[in-house]
Amino acid sequence: MAEKKAGIIVILSSPSGAGKTTLVKKISSRNNYNISISHTTRKPRANEKNGKDYFFINNQRFKNLIKKKKFLEHAKVFKNYYGSLKETVINNLKKGENVIFDIDWQGTKQIKNKKLNYKIITIFILPPSKKELFKRLLKRDKKDKKIASERMKQFKDDVMHWKDYDYTVINDKIEKCYKQIISYIKKQKKTKKILKFKKEHIKNHINKLIN
Repeated sequence: MAEKKAGIIVILSSPSGAGKTTLVKKISSRNNYNISISHTTRKPRANEKNGKDYFFINNQRFKNLIKKKKFLEHAKVFKNYYGSLKETVINNLKKGENVIFDIDWQGTKQIKNKKLNYKIITIFILPPSKKELFKRLLKRDKKDKKIASERMKQFKDDVMHWKDYDYTVINDKIEKCYKQIISYIKKQKKTKKILKFKKEHIKNHINKLIN
Protein backbone atom coordinates (compact mmCIF):
# COMPACT_ATOMS: atom_id res chain seq x y z
CA MET A 1 0.00 0.00 0.00
CA ALA A 2 1.11 3.53 -0.75
CA GLU A 3 1.64 5.85 2.21
CA LYS A 4 -0.77 8.74 2.89
CA LYS A 5 1.73 11.42 1.92
CA ALA A 6 3.16 9.53 -1.03
CA GLY A 7 4.22 11.41 -4.14
CA ILE A 8 2.35 11.43 -7.43
CA ILE A 9 3.43 10.34 -10.91
CA VAL A 10 3.30 13.02 -13.62
CA ILE A 11 3.83 11.75 -17.17
CA LEU A 12 4.61 14.05 -20.09
CA SER A 13 4.57 12.62 -23.61
CA SER A 14 4.70 14.16 -27.07
CA PRO A 15 5.78 13.57 -30.65
CA SER A 16 9.56 13.92 -30.90
CA GLY A 17 10.59 17.59 -30.84
CA ALA A 18 7.42 19.06 -29.30
CA GLY A 19 9.30 20.28 -26.22
CA LYS A 20 8.41 17.85 -23.45
CA THR A 21 12.01 17.50 -22.17
CA THR A 22 12.31 21.28 -21.68
CA LEU A 23 8.97 21.31 -19.84
CA VAL A 24 9.96 18.35 -17.64
CA LYS A 25 13.15 20.19 -16.62
CA LYS A 26 11.14 23.33 -15.76
CA ILE A 27 8.70 21.34 -13.61
CA SER A 28 11.59 19.57 -11.82
CA SER A 29 12.89 22.95 -10.61
CA ARG A 30 9.87 23.12 -8.28
CA ASN A 31 10.06 21.75 -4.73
CA ASN A 32 9.34 18.03 -4.37
CA TYR A 33 9.57 17.16 -8.07
CA ASN A 34 12.14 14.67 -9.32
CA ILE A 35 12.75 13.58 -12.91
CA SER A 36 12.77 9.84 -13.50
CA ILE A 37 16.06 9.54 -15.39
CA SER A 38 15.69 6.86 -18.05
CA HIS A 39 18.25 4.29 -19.11
CA THR A 40 18.82 4.32 -22.87
CA THR A 41 20.92 2.66 -25.55
CA ARG A 42 20.87 5.89 -27.58
CA LYS A 43 24.15 7.75 -28.09
CA PRO A 44 24.36 10.99 -26.05
CA ARG A 45 23.89 14.31 -27.81
CA ALA A 46 26.62 16.96 -27.47
CA ASN A 47 24.96 18.71 -24.51
CA GLU A 48 23.88 15.57 -22.61
CA LYS A 49 25.54 14.12 -19.51
CA ASN A 50 25.42 10.55 -18.24
CA GLY A 51 23.44 10.31 -15.00
CA LYS A 52 21.87 13.74 -15.47
CA ASP A 53 19.96 13.50 -18.77
CA TYR A 54 20.01 9.71 -19.19
CA PHE A 55 21.93 6.67 -18.04
CA PHE A 56 23.62 5.65 -21.29
CA ILE A 57 24.14 1.88 -21.48
CA ASN A 58 24.70 -0.75 -24.19
CA ASN A 59 22.10 -3.12 -25.67
CA GLN A 60 23.28 -6.16 -23.73
CA ARG A 61 23.04 -4.44 -20.36
CA PHE A 62 19.59 -3.06 -21.22
CA LYS A 63 18.33 -6.52 -22.23
CA ASN A 64 19.67 -7.98 -18.97
CA LEU A 65 17.66 -5.41 -17.01
CA ILE A 66 14.53 -6.40 -19.00
CA LYS A 67 15.14 -10.09 -18.19
CA LYS A 68 15.50 -9.27 -14.49
CA LYS A 69 12.21 -7.26 -14.66
CA LYS A 70 13.91 -4.17 -13.27
CA PHE A 71 11.94 -1.70 -15.40
CA LEU A 72 8.65 -0.04 -14.48
CA GLU A 73 8.32 0.65 -18.21
CA HIS A 74 10.49 0.28 -21.28
CA ALA A 75 10.10 0.82 -25.02
CA LYS A 76 11.99 0.80 -28.28
CA VAL A 77 11.83 4.22 -29.97
CA PHE A 78 13.68 5.09 -33.21
CA LYS A 79 15.83 1.90 -32.98
CA ASN A 80 16.92 2.65 -29.39
CA TYR A 81 15.71 1.32 -26.04
CA TYR A 82 14.48 3.52 -23.18
CA GLY A 83 13.40 2.42 -19.70
CA SER A 84 12.67 3.62 -16.15
CA LEU A 85 13.94 1.61 -13.16
CA LYS A 86 11.09 0.48 -10.91
CA GLU A 87 13.00 0.52 -7.59
CA THR A 88 14.22 4.14 -7.96
CA VAL A 89 10.74 5.44 -8.86
CA ILE A 90 8.91 3.62 -6.04
CA ASN A 91 11.50 4.70 -3.43
CA ASN A 92 11.06 8.36 -4.41
CA LEU A 93 7.25 8.09 -4.32
CA LYS A 94 7.36 6.49 -0.86
CA LYS A 95 9.46 9.41 0.38
CA GLY A 96 6.76 11.83 -0.79
CA GLU A 97 8.60 12.99 -3.90
CA ASN A 98 6.57 13.62 -7.06
CA VAL A 99 8.15 11.79 -9.99
CA ILE A 100 8.00 13.26 -13.51
CA PHE A 101 8.37 11.04 -16.57
CA ASP A 102 9.57 12.14 -20.00
CA ILE A 103 8.38 9.07 -21.94
CA ASP A 104 6.35 8.09 -25.01
CA TRP A 105 2.86 6.58 -25.24
CA GLN A 106 4.20 3.01 -25.02
CA GLY A 107 5.78 3.63 -21.61
CA THR A 108 2.72 5.54 -20.40
CA LYS A 109 0.46 2.60 -21.26
CA GLN A 110 2.72 0.20 -19.36
CA ILE A 111 2.76 2.36 -16.21
CA LYS A 112 -1.04 2.78 -16.27
CA ASN A 113 -1.47 -0.98 -16.70
CA LYS A 114 0.69 -1.67 -13.61
CA LYS A 115 -2.21 -0.39 -11.43
CA LEU A 116 0.15 1.23 -8.93
CA ASN A 117 -1.16 2.60 -5.62
CA TYR A 118 -0.07 6.10 -6.60
CA LYS A 119 -1.92 8.91 -8.33
CA ILE A 120 -0.95 9.21 -12.02
CA ILE A 121 -1.52 12.36 -14.09
CA THR A 122 -0.83 12.05 -17.83
CA ILE A 123 -0.25 15.06 -20.11
CA PHE A 124 0.30 15.08 -23.88
CA ILE A 125 2.24 17.95 -25.50
CA LEU A 126 1.47 19.11 -29.04
CA PRO A 127 3.57 21.40 -31.26
CA PRO A 128 1.93 24.61 -32.60
CA SER A 129 2.42 23.36 -36.19
CA LYS A 130 4.25 20.74 -38.27
CA LYS A 131 6.46 23.46 -39.72
CA GLU A 132 7.56 24.58 -36.25
CA LEU A 133 8.14 20.97 -35.19
CA PHE A 134 10.44 20.31 -38.17
CA LYS A 135 12.36 23.52 -37.36
CA ARG A 136 12.84 22.38 -33.73
CA LEU A 137 14.01 18.93 -34.83
CA LEU A 138 16.58 20.42 -37.21
CA LYS A 139 17.88 22.71 -34.48
CA ARG A 140 18.09 19.86 -31.95
CA ASP A 141 19.86 17.40 -34.24
CA LYS A 142 22.34 19.92 -35.66
CA LYS A 143 20.46 20.49 -38.89
CA ASP A 144 20.49 16.78 -39.78
CA LYS A 145 17.59 16.58 -42.24
CA LYS A 146 17.65 12.76 -42.35
CA ILE A 147 17.06 12.40 -38.58
CA ALA A 148 14.43 15.16 -38.60
CA SER A 149 12.61 13.55 -41.55
CA GLU A 150 12.59 10.12 -39.83
CA ARG A 151 10.96 11.66 -36.77
CA MET A 152 8.41 13.51 -38.90
CA LYS A 153 7.37 10.21 -40.52
CA GLN A 154 6.51 8.87 -37.04
CA PHE A 155 4.66 12.08 -36.11
CA LYS A 156 1.15 11.13 -37.32
CA ASP A 157 1.15 7.80 -35.45
CA ASP A 158 2.48 9.37 -32.23
CA VAL A 159 0.13 12.35 -32.23
CA MET A 160 -3.01 10.19 -32.38
CA HIS A 161 -2.27 8.84 -28.88
CA TRP A 162 -3.26 12.20 -27.35
CA LYS A 163 -6.71 10.72 -26.69
CA ASP A 164 -5.24 8.30 -24.13
CA TYR A 165 -4.04 11.15 -21.87
CA ASP A 166 -5.83 13.07 -19.10
CA TYR A 167 -4.79 16.47 -20.49
CA THR A 168 -3.43 17.84 -23.77
CA VAL A 169 -1.61 21.16 -24.16
CA ILE A 170 -0.24 23.05 -27.18
CA ASN A 171 3.36 24.17 -26.71
CA ASP A 172 3.40 27.42 -28.68
CA LYS A 173 5.06 29.43 -25.88
CA ILE A 174 7.03 27.48 -23.28
CA GLU A 175 6.12 29.66 -20.26
CA LYS A 176 2.40 29.64 -21.08
CA CYS A 177 2.44 25.87 -21.62
CA TYR A 178 4.35 25.32 -18.35
CA LYS A 179 1.84 27.38 -16.33
CA GLN A 180 -1.03 25.46 -17.90
CA ILE A 181 0.52 22.12 -16.92
CA ILE A 182 1.17 23.28 -13.34
CA SER A 183 -2.46 24.44 -13.01
CA TYR A 184 -3.68 21.00 -14.14
CA ILE A 185 -1.38 19.23 -11.66
CA LYS A 186 -2.50 21.47 -8.77
CA LYS A 187 -6.19 20.94 -9.54
CA GLN A 188 -5.74 17.21 -9.95
CA LYS A 189 -3.83 16.80 -6.66
CA LYS A 190 -6.90 18.06 -4.79
CA THR A 191 -9.27 15.41 -6.10
CA LYS A 192 -9.39 11.62 -6.48
CA LYS A 193 -11.20 11.74 -9.83
CA ILE A 194 -9.70 12.86 -13.15
CA LEU A 195 -11.25 16.24 -13.89
CA LYS A 196 -13.08 16.67 -17.20
CA PHE A 197 -10.91 18.23 -19.87
CA LYS A 198 -12.43 20.14 -22.82
CA LYS A 199 -11.12 18.45 -25.95
CA GLU A 200 -12.89 20.28 -28.78
CA HIS A 201 -10.18 22.88 -29.49
CA ILE A 202 -7.55 20.09 -29.32
CA LYS A 203 -9.45 18.04 -31.93
CA ASN A 204 -9.43 21.04 -34.27
CA HIS A 205 -5.68 21.53 -33.74
CA ILE A 206 -5.00 17.81 -34.38
CA ASN A 207 -6.88 18.03 -37.69
CA LYS A 208 -4.63 20.91 -38.77
CA LEU A 209 -1.51 18.96 -37.76
CA ILE A 210 -2.30 15.74 -39.61
CA ASN A 211 -3.97 17.12 -42.77
